[in-house]
Amino acid sequence: MLLLFVWSGALGSLPDKDELLSVQNPTATEIYSADSVLLGRYFIQERSNVTFNQIPEHLVDALVSTEDARFYNHNGIDIRSFIRVFFKSIVLQKESSGGGSTITQQLVKNLYPRKQYFIFSLPINKIREVIIASRIENAYSKQDILTLYLNTIPFGDNTFGIEAAAQRFFSLPAKSLTLDKSVVLIGMLKATYAYNPRIFPARATTRKNVVLAQMKKYGKLTEAQKDSFQSLPIKLVYTKITHHSGLAPYFREYIRKELQGWCSIHTKPNGKPYNLYTDGLKIYTTIDSRLQRYAEDATNHQMTSLQKKFNTHWSKSKPWKGHPEIVEEAIKKSDRYNQLKDQGLSGAAIDKVMNKPVVMSIFTWEGEKEVLMSPVDSIKHYLTFLNAGVLAVDPVQGSVLAWVGGINHHYFQYDHIKVSTKRQVGSTFKPIVYAAALEHGAKPCDFISAEKTVYTNMKAWTPENSHENYDLKFSMEGALALSVNTVSVKVLEKAGIANTLALAKKIGISSPLPAVPSLALGTADISMLEMVTAYTSFVNSGKPVKPFYITAITTHDDTILETFKPDGSHEQAMSSQNAQLMVHMLKRTINEGTGSSLRSQFGLQNDMAGKTGTTQSNADGWFIAMTPRIVIGAWVGSDDRRIRFRSTALGQGASTALPIVGEFFQEANADNRLTSFTEATFPPLSSSLADAVSCDLFKSDANFLEKIFGKRQREKKHVFGQEKKKGFLKKLFGKR
Repeated sequence: MLLLFVWSGALGSLPDKDELLSVQNPTATEIYSADSVLLGRYFIQERSNVTFNQIPEHLVDALVSTEDARFYNHNGIDIRSFIRVFFKSIVLQKESSGGGSTITQQLVKNLYPRKQYFIFSLPINKIREVIIASRIENAYSKQDILTLYLNTIPFGDNTFGIEAAAQRFFSLPAKSLTLDKSVVLIGMLKATYAYNPRIFPARATTRKNVVLAQMKKYGKLTEAQKDSFQSLPIKLVYTKITHHSGLAPYFREYIRKELQGWCSIHTKPNGKPYNLYTDGLKIYTTIDSRLQRYAEDATNHQMTSLQKKFNTHWSKSKPWKGHPEIVEEAIKKSDRYNQLKDQGLSGAAIDKVMNKPVVMSIFTWEGEKEVLMSPVDSIKHYLTFLNAGVLAVDPVQGSVLAWVGGINHHYFQYDHIKVSTKRQVGSTFKPIVYAAALEHGAKPCDFISAEKTVYTNMKAWTPENSHENYDLKFSMEGALALSVNTVSVKVLEKAGIANTLALAKKIGISSPLPAVPSLALGTADISMLEMVTAYTSFVNSGKPVKPFYITAITTHDDTILETFKPDGSHEQAMSSQNAQLMVHMLKRTINEGTGSSLRSQFGLQNDMAGKTGTTQSNADGWFIAMTPRIVIGAWVGSDDRRIRFRSTALGQGASTALPIVGEFFQEANADNRLTSFTEATFPPLSSSLADAVSCDLFKSDANFLEKIFGKRQREKKHVFGQEKKKGFLKKLFGKR
């Protein structure tokens, strides 16, 4: 009678064949690089499906031998086992009796979890499972059942399916699992916690040996093979996959909201909108995994070194010395403080909690550490860190090649690349000023005095240079290469502030810009994304390219849902000739000017142009470099602008941001797969354009040289191109 009630659906509907054939597991969406490397996943449960031909044969043998030896001979119900446990599970109502479920029945329990009924819950659920298992066997082949089972079954550490388990415990795709690894995972299925090899290696070893013995029993291994594999220790290569791990976590988080928006307006065949976390989409991006890895590695290595310098620089005090409000403000912005405040605690009670040491994990450049520390001390700990952002874009297509939003996504989730994140850009803005001047009639070889000027409309503001070079006259090219502030403001006057603002907007800068002379020195707050976009216009013949980063969205079986192409509607922002001149002028920054350590320190021979930038009081260090295939920008600073180096020698962009770019190109140059990026060269200038830039960086007079080097300089030529005095530039201009 009970069987009839269950069969009829009186105790709950049963899935028919059509529903069973449309069964889908919640599957993570996967994000891929342009070179087909998995960057990461969006998931609620960590799960990724595989096909049967991606499952090693020995893994299937281990599963069947251990869990259901007669799998290929029954129709979903193993009668012998069922009778054996009948009295234990149904008559005696023992939930833990086990031993009678086939692989198909276990699959049913995963797909259709047991329900609670008023009475007879266990027998009703058992009957339901038998009926559904029989229907699954009629709907699917044995291979399909095994595949569905292995994609569905939970493993340890909150992983679901063999692919996720293989990645978690051995950092391998399922298809690459060797037999010794496969039996560890299959052994875990009996009890995912008790036989978790990470937590209980001894138990996992015992269970692994049971699986091997079962394989021997059913003829899948010889005695010698069994003994050989039983003697092997379990060697995990554990990878905890989180939303913070994997390549390009800042980038993946940046595009997540955009992808959620796409899902909300695109529907599946059943009419329901796609779910980013459960529908197993594949997102193909423009990121190059090799360049991304080199950008991340360069950032980590250089920032580790720079942080040591920063800590030594402030070793006798704290970087908020004289500004106690920095700490107070950080405390009141913290999540912990505001949670306590929302609970209605008094100020004294909050202070007590905030100053009580507790066990916590903290970020250090030597690795994550577990320490006893109060929340206030934790806040102070993180205030001492410098952060960074690195963005690389193809200047012709606009493809985003690498995106490093910070130094560690788990502990520092603020992304320093996106448009909403703005910092003062310093001298990296100067090329825009000089380009505007060229557009309005100025010439690269126009010489301009570096003498100081007082701007009465700016409350007697007087721009100053980092070195005493006010008696020199600089060519526009020289002033840009050597980042001379006083000349740059005069170049802005030549160009016209309104014209400069208009050009900045044309080449991709949407941030509000101040219409004041100090604009020439980069006093505006602009995002990295905008600045790199602006620099693409120099490489791309005067046309800025809009960065794009997603090329296709597909289903898990690679059925294309939508493709995306770069925005081809690039408007001419400046003449192609002036864009070429700007590239040439900025080459001299690398070859002879403030970016020359790329050549001397990092040994780079790439055809390259670029510009350093340092803001007031060294709060921000910038460097943007250009090659024909890559425009890359780097920024370094503290998230609180009041925390910084006190020394320009340490805090300037040439010392903080440039080394990241330098190491990035060192790594890329050493990779033979990247020669199309690293060996590209700019086209030569036409003879007329070459003539327009055939001048020296600056002119001097004998009196000035005498001040610097003494009377014997009088006999020397008065132009830099013929001045061979060693260390002349360094004495005059430093690195900046």
